[in-house]
Amino acid sequence: MSDFVGKVAIVTGGARGQGEAEARLFASKGAAVIIADVLVDEGEALAAELVKAGQEARFIRLDVTSPESWAAVIELAKSWKGRLDVLVNNAGIINRTLVETTPLEAWERVLKVNLTGAFLGIQAASGLMAESGGGSIVNISSNSGYSGHYDPAYTASKWGLRGLTKTAAMELAPKNIRINAVCPGLVVTGLNATSPHLKPMIGMTPMKRAGKPEEIAELVFFLASDASGFITGEDFVIDGGFTAGAAYRRVASETGIYPE
Repeated sequence: MSDFVGKVAIVTGGARGQGEAEARLFASKGAAVIIADVLVDEGEALAAELVKAGQEARFIRLDVTSPESWAAVIELAKSWKGRLDVLVNNAGIINRTLVETTPLEAWERVLKVNLTGAFLGIQAASGLMAESGGGSIVNISSNSGYSGHYDPAYTASKWGLRGLTKTAAMELAPKNIRINAVCPGLVVTGLNATSPHLKPMIGMTPMKRAGKPEEIAELVFFLASDASGFITGEDFVIDGGFTAGAAYRRVASETGIYPE
């Protein structure tokens, strides 16, 4: 599982946050990593840092909603290494607006990036991945894909990713391409470190802390590796027990059944 030498991986949204952690881990294990993002300065800086450390990395600007942009990423993998083994559909955005106040264009933008972007990625990557003998695609969903979140577009996109994962896994299994979904809970990055929702969510999480990007990356790496070779079409929640029983934990605490 620790040896990724000779493998080629694409990580979308790889310039920062969870995507950055995934790109760093893959590169440290020996993979040639393509960091694909709309954040050009951050992506180029990360790729340069990894190369300076003796690892293999390239950056390319990717708009996940554009088939032409996806074609350029796949062409880079083909011209650089001649193969593709792993795709992580990590890129995503969030609105934090309610059903009654979400403009149609905002709804459509989130679905286009979070869900259609992954769909286009699977379409674009599957050909070269099959030519390479197969591989693994990991879609980054969310534990919001198991419940209602006060952001209808984000929630719908993450539920949709779970369905897309299962359908694509069934279809592409004969080509030796596995597809799974990772569903993180609260993960603290530079983007949300000062958000007011952190404290109440941590308080309801049985493990009483937020996740780390590196912890999500380890699960993604396992699903990308041959160690998970008989796993496909599955969802993996990684949220410190939040989905398992955050609401009941609050009830138990407030009624004295399980005092804090």
